[in-house]
Amino acid sequence: MSEVFFPVEDLLRRKFQTGLTVASLTLGVASTVYLLLLGERIGISIFRATEDVLTSGLRVTFSHFLRFVGLLTVVGAGVMVAYTIFAMMSQRVRDVGLMKAVGCPNDLVFGYFATELLIIAFSSSFLGVVIGVLANYSSVVLFSSLGFPIEQSPINFWLILLIFISFFALIVVLGAKPVLDASKVEPAKAISPVNYFSLSVEPGFKAISKSGLITKIAFRSLSRKKSATTKIILCLSIVLTLVTVSISGGVIADRTMKSWIEKAVGRDIIVIAHRDMCDQYARLLAQFHSVVDTSKFNYTQEEYLIPDDLLASLEEIKDVSIDGRLILKSQVWEIPGEIFDSETAAIVPIGDHREGESLIVGVEPSSTVSEWFIDGMFLSSEEPREAVLGDSLAHKIFSIPLNQSIRFLGRTFDVVGVCFDPINNGNVTYVRLKRLQNVTGILHTNIVLLRIDSSDYGNTVDQMKALAESVGSDFTVLELSELLESSLSFVGHIWSSLRLLPSFSVVAASLCLIGYMMLLLAEQRRELGVMRALGIRTATVWKIVAEQGLIILFSSYVAAIPIGVILTLLILVPEPVVTSYMILEIAAWLIIAVIVLFTASMYPVIRFGKRPIVEVMNEF
Repeated sequence: MSEVFFPVEDLLRRKFQTGLTVASLTLGVASTVYLLLLGERIGISIFRATEDVLTSGLRVTFSHFLRFVGLLTVVGAGVMVAYTIFAMMSQRVRDVGLMKAVGCPNDLVFGYFATELLIIAFSSSFLGVVIGVLANYSSVVLFSSLGFPIEQSPINFWLILLIFISFFALIVVLGAKPVLDASKVEPAKAISPVNYFSLSVEPGFKAISKSGLITKIAFRSLSRKKSATTKIILCLSIVLTLVTVSISGGVIADRTMKSWIEKAVGRDIIVIAHRDMCDQYARLLAQFHSVVDTSKFNYTQEEYLIPDDLLASLEEIKDVSIDGRLILKSQVWEIPGEIFDSETAAIVPIGDHREGESLIVGVEPSSTVSEWFIDGMFLSSEEPREAVLGDSLAHKIFSIPLNQSIRFLGRTFDVVGVCFDPINNGNVTYVRLKRLQNVTGILHTNIVLLRIDSSDYGNTVDQMKALAESVGSDFTVLELSELLESSLSFVGHIWSSLRLLPSFSVVAASLCLIGYMMLLLAEQRRELGVMRALGIRTATVWKIVAEQGLIILFSSYVAAIPIGVILTLLILVPEPVVTSYMILEIAAWLIIAVIVLFTASMYPVIRFGKRPIVEVMNEF
């Protein structure tokens, strides 16, 4: 019989403990695979960001979030690996003592448990990769079914291989020390309950709470098992920080980004323009959430210009805000600027004469229906040489936009602000309408945006359609509500996909907590068995262990929640939008996570309570 068969048989004999170990490690690997592959699919990976969808500002925010969550995921997975291997070997110390008592040398004992470790490392890494790939594929299918097709590119085999090797090595390296320590322990100490359960006795110990026997017993048991208790609190704290960041960050960032989009596009906005211009404007907005070709279009054709009589008719309608715009495309150039370096007290040049193509939009600052999220300020009504850049254009060809200028159509404009705008994926430049008309010689607008303030939205839209048709059959009305909802849904689905990460983490943490509770029960089974034999109700035994689980969870959450919320509000999401409803939603999700963890921790307790007293006492 092969020597490898004995460790395999031993693992199969301890099915529940082996299953817990493999499952918790598998979920750590799966969450990492899912995170990286999802980022690759939607074009926002941890290492790079494409320009196919989303504006640069959102891509940067997503990338920062993915990097931080990815770091927490890897650290959390490493801590779970270390704790899981520690818990596994803590339950095997007595086996080590028995093996050494019958004459097995240290190298044989180490080789035996090292083989078990390699089997667990390989199976966990392999299953984690498979589950992560399947979860990623399910997300892609879900996105496609919701109308947001994601490119079905081949899976990055080298990335998968790198993750597999990294986690396999991580499990082996972190698991080698507990295995080595266990193999060196003396037989008498290995068989001793004090060493077996990693117990420590403190003379004069006093429980923090003196209000009841149950609380005193719970604190006493946790304090005796300091090593395992400290490790599980650290493990749960990191995992719960990840859960808090993923949930609070996901909810806050989701609402914040949706607020930016909604303000930029506008609610109850309709467009009146030539039919071709309406189609092009719809494509420009759709670029935010899908790959659309908008390159071949001449914005300045004479038939696209808005007639004066149509504008006059629109101005007579009540409860309607009118925003006439002139849209065109042009090559733009970066004009270098200068900044003062406080360290060297010198003037430092910035910029590199880069160039690109941008959508140029002339607007009247006092009558625009959009309210952009802006770094800097918007156009003033007095200064004609000002420009506001979209975030994608600013990131693409500028170094420090607010200290530079932009040149197009033979004119130079000072950059006074950078705005988030989904149109043309943020590759847009806003200037004053009159200034653009003077530069181009085009005295009419080619598109009109209308915000309907009336409660009778439907009748007002019908009235607008009639006005457009009265001008000519080529003019029509475009309602932006559907395009706005598509953009909002796309952002919402991305954040919903990222929320699968805390689900992986909560399940993995639950398995770790189950393993810890099994260690606690193994250490306490003698006294708990005696208590049951003396007539103590099973419910009382459950309360003792349940209170221990609550103490562990509370200790972990005290550190995790403040850190997670602070990181979300101060680092990950710029200018966060926080409402009372969002706070309640975040609190509800975190409470659900606590309930799941606590419920999982009670599984070993319920199993122990259902065992006959005679069976428990016979184990001593």
